[in-house]
This record gives sequence, structure tokens and C-alpha cells, in this order.
Amino acid sequence: MKQQRALRFVVAVVLAAWVVAGESRAQTTVTSTDQDQKELAVTVYNSNVALVRDVRRVRLPEGTIDLRYMDIAAQVNPATVHIVSLTSPKDLNVLEQNYEYDLLSPQKLLQKYIGKELTLIRVVTDNNSTREVPVKAVLLADNDGPVWKVGNEIITGMGADRYEFPDLPENLYSKPTLVWLLDNRKAGEQSVEASYLTNQVNWSSDYVLTMHSDQKSADLNGWVTVVNQSGTSFHNAQLQLVAGELNRVAQTRSTVMYEMAAKSAGAAAPQFQQEAISEYHLYTLQRPTTILENETKQISLLDAAGATVEKVYEVDGESYYYQNPQGPGQATKEPVKVYIKFKNAEENSLGMPLPAGTVRVYQGDSKGRVQFIGEDRIDHTPKDETVSLHIGNAFDVVAERKQTDFQRLGSRAVEVEYEISLRNHKPDPVTVLVNEPIGGDWSVLNSTFKFEKTAAFAARFTVPVAANSDALLKYRVRIHW
Repeated sequence: MKQQRALRFVVAVVLAAWVVAGESRAQTTVTSTDQDQKELAVTVYNSNVALVRDVRRVRLPEGTIDLRYMDIAAQVNPATVHIVSLTSPKDLNVLEQNYEYDLLSPQKLLQKYIGKELTLIRVVTDNNSTREVPVKAVLLADNDGPVWKVGNEIITGMGADRYEFPDLPENLYSKPTLVWLLDNRKAGEQSVEASYLTNQVNWSSDYVLTMHSDQKSADLNGWVTVVNQSGTSFHNAQLQLVAGELNRVAQTRSTVMYEMAAKSAGAAAPQFQQEAISEYHLYTLQRPTTILENETKQISLLDAAGATVEKVYEVDGESYYYQNPQGPGQATKEPVKVYIKFKNAEENSLGMPLPAGTVRVYQGDSKGRVQFIGEDRIDHTPKDETVSLHIGNAFDVVAERKQTDFQRLGSRAVEVEYEISLRNHKPDPVTVLVNEPIGGDWSVLNSTFKFEKTAAFAARFTVPVAANSDALLKYRVRIHW
């Protein structure tokens, strides 16, 4: 019996020591701030999300550790958080991870002290002098107002000039913090990488196309605009941008537009290196940069000088023109749309895949002052594709349409004849492309200008118009359906 009691005593002592040791190990807390940061990389997607990779040098003791990772983005997605040791990956294991966003505020601090004692400081004026009177009170509740217990009395409506709290509750943080419960088997310094996705970081592209005086060439300058509203600043970060249609669950989009003045083309080396990754394009800034919280930053993307461009005039018809008589003999004005087109090819001083964005077009006046003449938005444009910008409607080129005949050839066929008058008041000749969307099974019976069938239900007529002159397009079409 004595031996059994002695054995039970030894076991109890060992268990108690093990529990105490375990508790003491679990209470080991290490706090890391951005002062420990050795490397920071931010990859921003044009869908209002960014991937952050934050490498820090942290000294970790052996055992169970609470690692508090501060100075992170407030918009972090907790489900995407991942931590790994770069120097001792097999020695550092993650037991738990938490995202603490119960941030310190006077109201939150007061709520954490419900059921606890704190000191109320009241300023009292007596004989033209003021003094502070401390009152010890227990906060019973804080709903529509605080309820206090002072001694044996329950008091409401008791004001105070300030509160004094004995300490800060452990689960209340001054800023968003990632907290890991780690099992570390090797004491010493380790390089630890935390990665996560954060919302409210976005980027967009903007371009400036400056037309030369001959209107046959232009300079293209591209900019990227990065907007950071994630809740933290990224200092000396390696910045990468991903362009493409990234699929996300419950994805939200935020398009950022930022007005830019026209910029003359320069000969500076490109700041971004471009590469394809999966079905997207990745643009890597070749130097570190800092993106402050609530900052909008613009960085030059490309400078291309002397790209060949073409100004194109187009008139677009409507398919309903061919279904019924359209007031024969009455002319209607049609807008003459103006397009600037160029090929995104290396032989045209371009060739970089262009992220989607707004292209603003400028041209110099007679005094050489650059004026804004229109803008359009482009989609993601690979190399060797043609960019077409609708910058507005022509002022000095006028188009009028008149239906001169409409005949029904039975229940399922008609013949329609049109005259389209084009008048050019410019001192230079122009060529107008007339696009006609014709439904059904159609054929052009006659035309004063050549045409091509551009689609199953479309024809395009090419009409040259001399300077300060006019031209008349007449054609007749037979339609079956």
C-alpha cells in the first residue's frame, strides 16, 4: 500500500509539473512588427484583391508559442492565411491561427471591463480650485449607459472625466493582428513567411495617345494606377500586377479611373517586365516601391514613340431600315464616327500586351498646345492585335440617308434602294466606310461604290470623298427570308 501511495504521489507530481510546464510554454508570446520585415511582395489583381507575401526575421524560443504578427492589412481574408518557416520548415508547426480584429476603442475597452473594477476620475471644483477625486467602482453593465457598483450601492448616470484601467485585455488589439499558436522545435532566429489575400487593393491601366500633326503617327504612354485601401502600408515592396479575367467566388470589381495630362514620349527604359502566367499576363516592377495606406500611386508602364496610326470615318446603319418603308424621299442625318486605329505590334514600336484601360487621345493645335480630343476604353489586348478607339463624331464630315424605293416581292422578299450622301468640308480628302446590317438572305443588285460582305448579315461600302466635296452612295438590295 505504501508503495502504491508513493507511486501515485510521483505520478501526480509529474502530471502537475507537465501541466505547469505546458501552461508556461503556451504563455510564451512573441510579437512581430514591420520592423522585422526582410522582404515584402505584393501581387495586385485587377479585381480588387492582392496577394501579400511578408517575410520577417523573428527570434522564436523552443516550445509552444503565441506569435502575434502585426502591421498587416485590415482587409485580410482569414481563410487564405498561410505561414511557413523558410529556414526551418520541419521544425515549425502551426497548431492554430486566428485573425484578431477586435480593435481597441474607448467603448470596446469599457465593455471588456464589465464585471471588473476600475477607477473613475472626477474633477471637482472647490473654492476656485480644482482637484481630482478617484472613485473605485465595478462596472456591472454598459447597455444604454454604464451601471456601477460603488460599495454596496448601484449607481446609474454617474459621470466621470476619465477612466483608469489597470491593464489592457489580452483579446483587444490596437491594430489588426494575425495570431498563430506554433509548436517550435528549434530555438533561434528564423525567416518566417506569412502570405494572405487582402481586398481593397486594386489597379487599372490608363493610356495617353498623342497624335502627331500629320495624324498618321502618334506616341503612346501607358500608366498603371494602384489604389491601396487595405488598411496598411506596403513599404519597399516588390510590386507585381496581374492582368486578365480572374475567376473568383462572389467576386466584386472596382474600376479606378485617374485623369492624366498628356505626356511626351521619352526614351526611358521600361519599368515593368512582362511575362505570361497561365492565362494571364504578369507585370513586374523592376524596383521596390512603397504604397501607403489610402494612397493612389501611378507608375509608368510603357513609352512608345512614332507608332503608325490610322484615322477612320464610319457610318453605321441599322437592321430595321430594311424591314419596312422608312419615309421615302425624306433624308435623315447619320453620325459619322471617328476612330483611331493602330496595331499593337513590335514593328509598330509597340508589342507589349496591353492591360484593359482607358485611352485618352490628345493632339496639338496650331500653336503646339496639346488638346484633349476624345477617349475610349480598350479590353485586354494581346500583341499583334489591332486597337480601335472611338474618339467621337466628325464635325466637318456629314452623312444623310434617304430610302428611295421599297418594293415587296411577295410575302417573304423585298427590294430596298438607298442613297447616302457624304459631304466633306475638310481641306483634305477622306474615306468613309458605310456599314450596313442587312438581315435575311440578301444580295446587292447594284451599287455606285465597291462593297464587301463583312459578315453573314453585313455589307461595307468604301466611299472616297474629295476635299471640300461630296459623294453619293446609291445601292439596291434584294432580301429573302
